[in-house]
Amino acid sequence: MIKVNLTINSIKETIRNLSGKNVSVKLNLGRNKFVTFPAVVNGVYPSLFTVSPYDKNFLGKTAYSYSEILCGRVKITLPEKRAGQSEDI
Repeated sequence: MIKVNLTINSIKETIRNLSGKNVSVKLNLGRNKFVTFPAVVNGVYPSLFTVSPYDKNFLGKTAYSYSEILCGRVKITLPEKRAGQSEDI
């Protein structure tokens, strides 16, 4: 069994550091359906965080709990700095 070193507190700290920065959000909708969109992390709260998508016509959910990152439903990625490099959270 592979042990992951992520905890809710480490995820909260990482999201707090990303506040106001550009990110890419990838959502797992189930049944092999994924949605990816660019956004800005704009609100960091004790139990959840919010993102503002660049597409103003985006109708999906924009507030996520930290446990959704822990269980893999939401993946936050920093934009690529150089070709082929990105940082997953």
